[in-house]
Amino acid sequence: MHSAQATSSAQATSAIVPTYARANIAFERGEGCWLVSTTGERYLDFGAGIAVTSVGHAHPHLVETLVSQGSKLWHVSNLYQNPEGERFARRLVDATFADLVFFANSGAEANEAAIKMARRRQSIGGHAERYRVLTFEGAFHGRTLAMIAAGGQAKYLDGFGPKVDGFDQIPITDLAAVEAAIGPETAAILIEPIQGEGGVRVIPPSFLRGLREICDRRELLLIFDEVQTGVGRTGRFYAYEHCGIHPDILTSAKGIGAGFPMSACLATADAARGLTVGVHGTTFGGNPLAMAIGNATLDVILAPGFIEHVAKLGLYLRQRLAELKDRHGSVIEELRGEGLMVGLKVKVPPASFAEACLGQKFLVIPAGDNVVRLLPPLVVTEEELAEGVRRLDAACAAVEERLLVAIN
Repeated sequence: MHSAQATSSAQATSAIVPTYARANIAFERGEGCWLVSTTGERYLDFGAGIAVTSVGHAHPHLVETLVSQGSKLWHVSNLYQNPEGERFARRLVDATFADLVFFANSGAEANEAAIKMARRRQSIGGHAERYRVLTFEGAFHGRTLAMIAAGGQAKYLDGFGPKVDGFDQIPITDLAAVEAAIGPETAAILIEPIQGEGGVRVIPPSFLRGLREICDRRELLLIFDEVQTGVGRTGRFYAYEHCGIHPDILTSAKGIGAGFPMSACLATADAARGLTVGVHGTTFGGNPLAMAIGNATLDVILAPGFIEHVAKLGLYLRQRLAELKDRHGSVIEELRGEGLMVGLKVKVPPASFAEACLGQKFLVIPAGDNVVRLLPPLVVTEEELAEGVRRLDAACAAVEERLLVAIN
């Protein structure tokens, strides 16, 4: 099987399960907000690996940390003490509402931990019957069997057998519907303060405050899925800070590791009261390599003035995009978002618009509700934001030209 024919066949046919519609481009290196393809072309990255590379590509401090920790210790399991993890958890607690942190590897795992935590808290509180979780239409919480049930979207549920029980979807921003949906088996409410995959839909602070009041009154736990909105993305360390209340449990992933796979479930001491020795666990979660990189990420994100600067950049970007919408009203319908989590609702298929951006060597991320997301690394400069808007302008012009040709 070492013939030239076999080699050619192997190159033509991928051995990866075909679950992704990959663009016909590959990248070999990056720096900050820029990626370089295997053919040597430079692309401006406003996708950041879907809000993951929070401090950009190949950040020197993270590279140094990776090499240093990688040369010492990667993994020992959670059977032993973990000083780097203790430090990382303490920094997260000190910067948020939380008292305790559980580390995992992905957003879906953090959300699974949050659901187990809420159910367990109700159980040890004398309400073992409370296990159901209210979630919201348009939500996305991950790809495990439980989390696709939590999200409730048919396109993710189709073909995987009976939907995992315990989740009830209700309309977004309707407090009366929330009250009506709560029953004797309800344990918690799970919501994204800004729906990312659902189309960068910002949930009104008044609605989130209403959920807090309902949970307090009905003795339910409030869970915020901040997998995409966390770690400075919205111009605050976590997006709950925009609405003046805090959840009982919060999940974080994506930007928390700046590209290294890790996640965290943050909670008050009361919410986490049921997770005692042996009740929950993970093999890889909180390993020394991940914890070192997490701490390095916080070194950048929590540096004085950094998050405040993200908020200012977000305001600048939205101002420039508003001008772009005025120029290209036939393509851009609406501007959404907070900080450097921005959505453009477009009047063409978002995948088609993303392709037009790719033609300008500019990377964006399609989402639901006919939206494309702009999620640049948080280290982006004002000049790079201006360059991104320039490339968006060119992409809009290309789309308009195609629409004109189609009409004629």
